Amino acid sequence: MSQLPNPATENIGKGDPDREQPEALLLDRKQWVYVQNRYNLTPRERQIAELICQGLRNGNIARSLRIRPGTVKTHIRNIYRKVQVKSKIGMLLRFVTEAKEPSAQYNGTPSIHIAD
Repeated sequence: MSQLPNPATENIGKGDPDREQPEALLLDRKQWVYVQNRYNLTPRERQIAELICQGLRNGNIARSLRIRPGTVKTHIRNIYRKVQVKSKIGMLLRFVTEAKEPSAQYNGTPSIHIAD
């Protein structure tokens, strides 16, 4: 089964200057500060985490920050270790869940809610 091209997503991430990409904002500045403090992220790690959560790929992050792709990978590996996740989606879900919970308080471990 062949897939037809989707003009709405065809150029996303390809750097087309004539096409504005929507900026998805999952967390506001206050929530990012909370996440940064909660997981002891460096300013650069936070910056990379924000770009990942906006949907950018490693190569695009490297180009936009003018660093090497290997450096981006190193930062991501450090973020995963600090946040105790194994994937970008796991990181995103952890950040959104914790930052959106008004009762989330720092106790050294991520908060997990189990339904009764």
